[in-house]
Amino acid sequence: MAASAAEARALFAEGVGAVLGGWAALQLAVAQGFGGPQGTEKAAWLRSALLDFFTQNADLEQEEVEDFLAEVMDNEFDTVVEDGSLEQVSRELLTLFSRAQGGDTVGVGAALGALARRGPALATALATARPGGGPQSPPGTPPSSPGTPQSPPRTPPGHKQEEEEEEAMECGTPPPPPDGWTLVQRRRRR
Repeated sequence: MAASAAEARALFAEGVGAVLGGWAALQLAVAQGFGGPQGTEKAAWLRSALLDFFTQNADLEQEEVEDFLAEVMDNEFDTVVEDGSLEQVSRELLTLFSRAQGGDTVGVGAALGALARRGPALATALATARPGGGPQSPPGTPPSSPGTPQSPPRTPPGHKQEEEEEEAMECGTPPPPPDGWTLVQRRRRR
């Protein structure tokens, strides 16, 4: 049984939100502020723009959706997506659109379930990529404020410096100074 146009649009809107919410490139662009201070609003706009794009254009091809997403990411978030996710997101959106248009609520529900299972892994990846974030930070949490204590790196103190000194000794060059800066002098002519 085919769903009404309003039901199909609602199903597809839910699917678009889930796909965009699970798209690491978009979420990282928003989290890192590539879209400026309005990054979150731009991501919400992209959701509605995709709904309009699909409903106004009949028989979309995957390449057309990829081009649309690439253009939005480049223009709005100053991000060029080269990780292959454009193809995956486009394919997922086209599949969800065809299922929603056909009234396949079971198929859309299964796809949404699969996207939801991907969410925790993305949240962990975003938290580790976000400055000041930790694995316990949910995806919508802003980075910790400057007054919030942050845990130091887990490397033992002096461990990296010891490795650099050993490597320098093996090469015959003097070890780097403790401040990390090396003075480079010109060679003298003979």
